[in-house]
Amino acid sequence: MSYDFPRYWNLAFQDETQPEADFIEEACRKYCDFPLKRILEPACGGGRQVIEMAQRGYDVTGFDLNAKSVQFASAQLQKRKLSSRAQVLEADMTLFSLPDPFDVAHCFMNSFRHLLTEADAASHLRHVATCLRPGGLYLLGMHLLPPDAEELDCERWTTNFRGIRITTTVRVLTFDRRTREETVRFSLRVRDGNKDLRLRSDHRLRIYRADQIRQLFRRVPEFELVDVYDFWYDLTQPLKLNDELGDTVFVLRRIS
Repeated sequence: MSYDFPRYWNLAFQDETQPEADFIEEACRKYCDFPLKRILEPACGGGRQVIEMAQRGYDVTGFDLNAKSVQFASAQLQKRKLSSRAQVLEADMTLFSLPDPFDVAHCFMNSFRHLLTEADAASHLRHVATCLRPGGLYLLGMHLLPPDAEELDCERWTTNFRGIRITTTVRVLTFDRRTREETVRFSLRVRDGNKDLRLRSDHRLRIYRADQIRQLFRRVPEFELVDVYDFWYDLTQPLKLNDELGDTVFVLRRIS
């Protein structure tokens, strides 16, 4: 299972780290009337973004259900002498509870779509709202399904880092508009020195059209939808939530 190899998973998506982190900072400057200090990241995986934001000077808490990812992220924080500023916990996206309010929470890379039912998705949003201060933000990144989108799709890219070469393939295996589920296969081909690893895992993800995600947000009155962006993270270009959008980043604000 590729999630059990968090080091390679982090490297496969390393090019997203700085744009995501910049967006978090810029969104808080634009939408919050208080300084950004405390950050929460549900489904943080191997801590790629937890480490980045801690290095930028913020107090960060991340959590994930995968024990190997939590152990790896905690070890990386300790190695970088960031343990006094950041922590990573093992917790479920629908059942977590944390003391002290956060200024912003974020969850990118489709992790939200691992929640397969409307009830679990709404529960997650309510738990995040409980952890945020009034006016705090939840930045939620995910793919939507335009009505005319291709149902079976494949994406591939290669990352190189200090002699490690990782080719990542994301392929849709099954797709059902009625049940609103798709099965996506994540494959990593890793060449690391003498190692030549082929990692693969299949995941069921929930499908959302624009109207369906809007309906879900209405079920959670603790949040208001402030703006929508795409994966270019350009805060000067807010978009309309409609059937033309595929790559989306939602700015949700905790209502006082």
